Amino acid sequence: MPTDIPTEGIFAVYKERGMTSHDVVDAVRRATGERRVGHAGTLDPLAKGVLVVGVGRAATRLLGRLTEKDKEYVTRIHLGVRSTTDDGEGKKEEVPVDEIPSEDDVRASLHRFSGVISQRPCAFSALKLQGRPAYRLARKNHDLELAPRQVEVKEIELLAYKWPWVDVRMVTGPGVYVRAIARDLGETLGTGGYVEELERTRVGPYTADQAVRVCDLRRGGPLTQSP
Repeated sequence: MPTDIPTEGIFAVYKERGMTSHDVVDAVRRATGERRVGHAGTLDPLAKGVLVVGVGRAATRLLGRLTEKDKEYVTRIHLGVRSTTDDGEGKKEEVPVDEIPSEDDVRASLHRFSGVISQRPCAFSALKLQGRPAYRLARKNHDLELAPRQVEVKEIELLAYKWPWVDVRMVTGPGVYVRAIARDLGETLGTGGYVEELERTRVGPYTADQAVRVCDLRRGGPLTQSP
């Protein structure tokens, strides 16, 4: 069913897998007729979930504050394989595993990523390096490694484990790359690992069950979601 959306303000859109964040922004522009549309935090095309969108000059200026809010994710990590992009889009390399990790091994390894940690961002990311997105530089130099930085994982929970898949829920502060956690979990276990599925279920107060589906966008609704 079509959903009324504000012609000015901040609200959440549910980005489907396969869409880019820019695709969502374009869809909101068409639905609202407003050219000043932005979002608070890119979601990769292979990810789905909450993308917070600002419509209008005043709203887009406030989006920077939302990038600092907590984010919640649910992810499926595929162990036993490395990926050049740390997700399903990259070139894969199987990792020989002599002994399959136990659930206790996985749980203990996940615990290492709780709290303030040093994380090396993914080379294939939108993080700016020398004024350009890192993924553009990484395409030319596959050995590109970004400098580690301090980030915070506020909650991390093992939801299910059946080799080679690990289902995890986490709540993060700003700047955390879930793909990097999948990569580093695999390295800790000696198995390799990458993100196979990823859903962002919350950004600050904006949750997936409140988010507007792209296919349901309709122009001219009341502003109901701004905090």
